[in-house]
Amino acid sequence: MNDQQLLRYSRHILLDDIDVDGQERLLAARVLIVGVGGLGSPAALYLASAGVGHLVLADDDDVDLTNLQRQILHTTERIGQPKVASGRTALHAINPDIHIDILPLRLAGDALSEQVAAADLVLDCCDNFATRHAINAACVQHGTPLVSGAAIRFDGQISVFDLRDADAPCYHCLFPDEADVEEMRCATMGVFAPLVGIIGAMQAAEALKLIAGVGKSLSGRLLMLDARSMQWHSVRVKRDPHCAVCGTPAAKVIDATNTAGTEPT
Repeated sequence: MNDQQLLRYSRHILLDDIDVDGQERLLAARVLIVGVGGLGSPAALYLASAGVGHLVLADDDDVDLTNLQRQILHTTERIGQPKVASGRTALHAINPDIHIDILPLRLAGDALSEQVAAADLVLDCCDNFATRHAINAACVQHGTPLVSGAAIRFDGQISVFDLRDADAPCYHCLFPDEADVEEMRCATMGVFAPLVGIIGAMQAAEALKLIAGVGKSLSGRLLMLDARSMQWHSVRVKRDPHCAVCGTPAAKVIDATNTAGTEPT
């Protein structure tokens, strides 16, 4: 680090758990943020200000007036711009020294796999289950830690899925994609503005901890917040050995054999 960086990140360096070594790990890291809306805004702002050296922003949406109630990365002047371009402007205003790639598209297929493989860590800040499951599958494939957040109405949740730990669950263990889960979005259900700030900031905190090697992550735990009462609930999440995404090969073979041998009634 040069003198300006030592000064910029001095409050991190003063923390014994981070120090110079941890800050250098942040500067060397590449983080993929999928979705730069309500959750991605505070997450990206904190990662940029904290000195994560390379951010990749992926989102296929443009800034809209209805976004500005909660998406603090964007401004009235940038309505109509791609969110990733607006985000890059905001982040470089805070920290011009970091590298920011922008992808104005909905990541899927090979493009998603390539970006996840290149990243040290992924933040899922999107708003639909199909994309969440695709991100999870790519993270499982490449062994990339995933920090997942969600917020709707007054309810928020956050967890970490880090399969570098052999006992850790993946997103699919908790929310199987074949489950009958109702899709809820802010555009139709509404969302309490500060809630996305709380969850997004926590996603940034978990990401920084994982990169710098600080403390214990939320892997194996789901935190849920009821913002009406400001009550947190913590739920333990175990790895499903029969999970279609991260389950052990032996368990998958047993499941397939059992399914094949079942006669319809």
